[in-house]
Amino acid sequence: MKTLILVRHAKSDWSGDGLPDFERPLNERGKKDAPVMAARLLDKKIPVDLFIASPAKRAAKTARFFAEAYGKTKADIVFKEELYLPPADVFYKVIEHISDLHSHVALFSHNNGITDFANELTNARIDNIPTCGIFALNIHCDHWKDFREAKKEFWFFDSPKSGQD
Repeated sequence: MKTLILVRHAKSDWSGDGLPDFERPLNERGKKDAPVMAARLLDKKIPVDLFIASPAKRAAKTARFFAEAYGKTKADIVFKEELYLPPADVFYKVIEHISDLHSHVALFSHNNGITDFANELTNARIDNIPTCGIFALNIHCDHWKDFREAKKEFWFFDSPKSGQD
């Protein structure tokens, strides 16, 4: 059994004139929401043994807040260029290459791809994973390479506006 936690990056700052999209940082709300959501995940006693993130500034910073809540550093996060604004199919490719040494993975990326991907996985439907939203599922497989065909079960959804479960 494997666990996958999909996290959309926290709210980003759109005020930087001429700043490339990749370089957009978190805004104040994003800097507040990310540690709160990380703490809520930790409060659920959900282990995470691998953090994978888009290297875009807003996704990387969101991943850092979560990693720090778990006693990890930026050096413990695996950054994958292909997770920057990916179509749904790219997620499968990234996940299928995860080492089987990891059972509980948190993956940080962007919309629309992360919502589209989440909606392909189970019967649970989310119109839009909001910023810093979490979509978690359990996967009935022993090897990540089998992820695509494995049975997947929706576990929970949480977002900054949904409050504590």
